[in-house]
Amino acid sequence: MYKPSEFSEILGVTVKTLQRWEKEGKLIAYRNPKGRRFYTQKQYDVYMGETKKERGKTVLYARVSNRNQKDDLKKQVDFLRQFVNANGVIVDEVIEDVGSGLNYKRKKWHQVLDDVMDGKVSTIYVTHKDRFIRFGTEIVVVNNESFSPQEEMIQDLIAIIHVFSCRIYGLRKYKKNIKEDDEL
Repeated sequence: MYKPSEFSEILGVTVKTLQRWEKEGKLIAYRNPKGRRFYTQKQYDVYMGETKKERGKTVLYARVSNRNQKDDLKKQVDFLRQFVNANGVIVDEVIEDVGSGLNYKRKKWHQVLDDVMDGKVSTIYVTHKDRFIRFGTEIVVVNNESFSPQEEMIQDLIAIIHVFSCRIYGLRKYKKNIKEDDEL
């Protein structure tokens, strides 16, 4: 991601020129949640005529929390395969991961992140938004649930509560250490 000042410097134009190009529809800026403009490497490549650049891999990523959920893992992969096949998407790699969503030490997850950071992955398909982390790559969440805006907000709040309850629950195994620590 580039700020307008950085992107204008790379292109050799002024920020005002970028603003004018946006008004003319020549180069549309992305906007962050606060409404600030930013530009991407992909926009630079298109502007410079480097659109024939090799595309990154398309990855299906399925994850369950523990080995007892192997059947659910298979269902996720089958569902994702059906979706991409129905949409004519060619899949380069299928990654099945077992581990908590709060555990950031999953080897397969780290490998996907490394590939994303190296620009080797262009799209990741997951069944639910909590299966992966949004990280600079297009992540397509595939599920057949349809929620109203109010239901989506409730789902988001429940997810937040779930994360914090898992962290508190995880601290229970350290209860004795916490009681014995004078600094706490």
